[in-house]
Amino acid sequence: MTVAPIFERMALIGIGLIGSSLAQVARQRGLVKEIAISTRSADTLQRAEELGLGDSYALDAAVAVEGADLVILCAPVGANEAIAKWIAPALKKGAILTDVGSTKASVVDQVSPHVPEGVHFIPGHPIAGTEQSGPDAGFPTLFDQRWCILTPPEGTDTEALEKLSAFWRACGSDVDTMDPKHHDLVLAIVSHLPHLIAYNIVGTADDLETVTKSEVIKYSASGFRDFTRLAASDPTMWRDVCLHNKEAILEMLARFSEDLSALQRAIRWGDGQMLFDLFTRTRGIRRSIIEAGQETDAPDFGRHAKDKAGVPAE
Repeated sequence: MTVAPIFERMALIGIGLIGSSLAQVARQRGLVKEIAISTRSADTLQRAEELGLGDSYALDAAVAVEGADLVILCAPVGANEAIAKWIAPALKKGAILTDVGSTKASVVDQVSPHVPEGVHFIPGHPIAGTEQSGPDAGFPTLFDQRWCILTPPEGTDTEALEKLSAFWRACGSDVDTMDPKHHDLVLAIVSHLPHLIAYNIVGTADDLETVTKSEVIKYSASGFRDFTRLAASDPTMWRDVCLHNKEAILEMLARFSEDLSALQRAIRWGDGQMLFDLFTRTRGIRRSIIEAGQETDAPDFGRHAKDKAGVPAE
């Protein structure tokens, strides 16, 4: 699918999985005329150039954003404030500045004070990804049939919001808008907490002296393997997510701990009905996710089909 260019020049600050995928889908579908790429690592920037992801490449983010009418911050959320300060003097009046971070309230707090007058700041979060990272990890269909949540501040220019929404829809996403704090609460339970549980359970298995690493790997097809996929996600990104969505994550961890204690009591006292009711209810959630088109009911979650097609598993 190709459409008329929505933006003249797009600047990507950071070129990992999301940035690389944006560059590829924008190029493939003709969404922008020119792509400028910046990242602080010379090696990563060179690799992006080898892959042909952009039209220009710069270690200086301020150089990359010059003349851009769409600037997307694709770095870990902890870096956003420093980047915003850096690029602010070079931002074009009328440009749209957005991001792809998994936390939104902290992004608003970090970036808003540095946005020049006349620049439209509209934070965003494409809910798409894999456990892979770096410019080689991207692929143009990453955003197909996935949600992108935008959290426009009060008073956001309606034309700018619609233009950014049209861009994400052209990338394949469904678009929704949300209050930043509400976004962070929702993502704390559907994304941040599952990742923390995965990191913790994989770390626990690694620490157990009674289970050797070879056995963990050998028998991982039982359920542990699915935790390891989440636990393989980028450490820098998830460190920043935890530090920048602290309140919502701690709230969800407290609720999870209470529910885990109730489960522990049910097992200890042989409350089979409680266990059966819980497992029945949660099974229904899985079916609802499949019906909503956010997952497949293919055997092995469709992994083998995706692997054969050459598409990284999500």
